[in-house]
Amino acid sequence: MPDDCAVGPPERLHPLYLVTGLGRSLRGLAGGYAAIGYLAVSGRAGIAIIGAIVMLIGLAVSVLVYWLRFEFRVGEAEIRIDSGLLSRTHRSIPFDRIQDVDITQGPLARLLGLARVKFETGGATQGGKDEGVLQAIPLERAEEIRRLIRTRRAPDAGPTTAPESHEAEQPPIYDMPLSRVLLAGIFNFSLAVFAGLIGLTQTFGDLMGFDPLNRRFWQDLLSAGSPLADSVLAHRTAAAVAGLFLLLAVGLLTGIVRTLLREYGFRLDRTPAGLRRRRGLLTKTDVTLPVVRAQAAIIATGPVRDSFGWRELRLQSLASDEGGKGTHVVAPLASDAMAATILTSLGWRPLPEEIGWQRVSPAHIATLAIGLSPLLVAAVVQIFFLPVVAAALLGVYLLAVALRWLDWRRTAWALDDDRLLVRSGWWRRRIVILPTDKIQSIDLSESVFSRWFGIATLAFGVPGGSGFSAHRLTALPRETARILRRQLLA
Repeated sequence: MPDDCAVGPPERLHPLYLVTGLGRSLRGLAGGYAAIGYLAVSGRAGIAIIGAIVMLIGLAVSVLVYWLRFEFRVGEAEIRIDSGLLSRTHRSIPFDRIQDVDITQGPLARLLGLARVKFETGGATQGGKDEGVLQAIPLERAEEIRRLIRTRRAPDAGPTTAPESHEAEQPPIYDMPLSRVLLAGIFNFSLAVFAGLIGLTQTFGDLMGFDPLNRRFWQDLLSAGSPLADSVLAHRTAAAVAGLFLLLAVGLLTGIVRTLLREYGFRLDRTPAGLRRRRGLLTKTDVTLPVVRAQAAIIATGPVRDSFGWRELRLQSLASDEGGKGTHVVAPLASDAMAATILTSLGWRPLPEEIGWQRVSPAHIATLAIGLSPLLVAAVVQIFFLPVVAAALLGVYLLAVALRWLDWRRTAWALDDDRLLVRSGWWRRRIVILPTDKIQSIDLSESVFSRWFGIATLAFGVPGGSGFSAHRLTALPRETARILRRQLLA
């Protein structure tokens, strides 16, 4: 039995967790809703109602049991979390092992004055499930625990005694006014709404009688003599243009709404422990990225965004973000000067104005051209039988080779003292900054085609991101790849 004298009195989650926890459980039962809906529309409403009641009772009981059997204790130097019904788990987390305390509030939690607290330690229990989480406690108590941990950590954990009120008085190193949030939403053009509708119609199209991917649906809708068919046939060009504008409008609106919900009120502050990021319209998050856990920096952009001089700065870290991700977005829309300011605040050098990029081998293009040669052969064969199919296959082949050529033009690398710079991508453009002391492994690989051309691929293993992320540098001359690997590992 754990020593209760070493920690404080037991505390429970707030009783309103019975409401928020039930709502969280209900959001994760999409399959159950689909089954109940299918039973309802197929004439078995009684069974559907019984199933819904049983599901709701089961969820309510599980949430109640979790709340009754969950306790946490805050001591002078550690926090202990006790959970489990039959198999009890007593997890102790020393304050000096906690990198920081992240506080998250969803819409309902903000209304009820509750918060979700996560103790960022970089460790997880068996199965990868982090147990250092308090799902629902009063916001005041959450902030009190965070202040306690920050002021009582061991001296070697870094100077973290600065009060949060002092942080708020200092100007942020980066923030996003509403105008820039909306601009970022425009750049984040998304057709997620259409993708969701297509998936919905594929699942329930027959039940709803609405399946736009079925030819018969359009034949019935545009049947001869109907006013809609006559209007479309009479104004084909106008209808096509209107459809295109509608598609663009929905894509822009979706990107703006998603960005507004996620990035509203974005503020980045430099604290003694690292970077403190606050953002969110409905779900408000307050997380800290410890400087010592940052492993790599990624500067991402695209052709359109790049033409306006805007970038997105991410940090690959051992600390996890919301959703368990290890890649933190610290500047969704930033200029080169803004990105340089953030990197400098971390003690990292910004990118130099002139970089001696070394482009990879042109064999990067040839390997793809040879790999897709069966497509070219099929196009030649179909010329005598189906010229239209032959033209389509040839077009796909030429498009793939052209895109690889564009990618080759931007794929390059450079050594900048104690770090490696890797540039890649034509559409999704990225510059990865890899400090050499963060690289844990380097894999040199060759394929059948690459051996013919004397080239190899280097994969740099860096902790953080999605587990153990590997940044790749393709189509290096074999001898260059070996020399570079020796240099970096040395």
